[in-house]
Amino acid sequence: MSDHAPSPRIAVTIDGAVARIALDRPRERNPLDWRTIRELLEAVAAIEAEAAVRVVVVSGNGGHFSSGGDLKGYVELYRKPDEFRRFLGDFHDLLNRIEQSAKTYVAAVTGYCVAGGLELLLACDIAVAADSARIGDAHVNFGQLPGAGGSQRLPRAIGPVRAKYLMLTGDIIVAAEAERLGLLGAVVADEQLEVFVNALLAKLLATSPAGARGAKHLVNHGMQLDRAEALQMELEYVHDYATTCPDATEGLMAFHEKRKPRFSV
Repeated sequence: MSDHAPSPRIAVTIDGAVARIALDRPRERNPLDWRTIRELLEAVAAIEAEAAVRVVVVSGNGGHFSSGGDLKGYVELYRKPDEFRRFLGDFHDLLNRIEQSAKTYVAAVTGYCVAGGLELLLACDIAVAADSARIGDAHVNFGQLPGAGGSQRLPRAIGPVRAKYLMLTGDIIVAAEAERLGLLGAVVADEQLEVFVNALLAKLLATSPAGARGAKHLVNHGMQLDRAEALQMELEYVHDYATTCPDATEGLMAFHEKRKPRFSV
């Protein structure tokens, strides 16, 4: 047995207000096996503890975002129901933490983003892609089902009719179609993706940290409520924000004084 620790399956960097998580098994198109999920959980926990970090970029090394779950590994997991339940629990926990984080998560998609990769994308707040990216659910193509929240997040993102079409056909669609359906916020030429993401980060970091946290909370929490409850929740949250958060007043003063706002961190 080797004395060396196994190589990590993700790469993590933190630079000031920006953290980057890259899936790092390019030869296998960055599958989301149990070990990778656990490493992602540890990375997210570490990043969440960094108060200075405001934006987290999630990507895949080697030209692909993620090909989804480790189908070979599933054969063994399916024979161990208790372990498979724990795996699903970890995957759900990971995506819930991303979705519920006060930080902004940006999926930067290249190549294939299917099955579990799509589920990871759906948990992020913003998703952008290179023009050559290919995106789909695709579970049904191999007799599988989305088990990390995809069957619930996808219809909430693009509507049940379109979600069922993608789920039941197993189609993998081009980035432009994914943008049209509402899965992506922007599609750019492959060679421009890095430049676009960096410009997007600058734009996100120029906004109010408290405002960004509030906007994410309003959308995500409101989606869990019925319309009347969501509208009342918005009223109460915005009233509290406007009357107690310094950024709200600072933004108005900056506009009045024709200067850039000096938001709190």
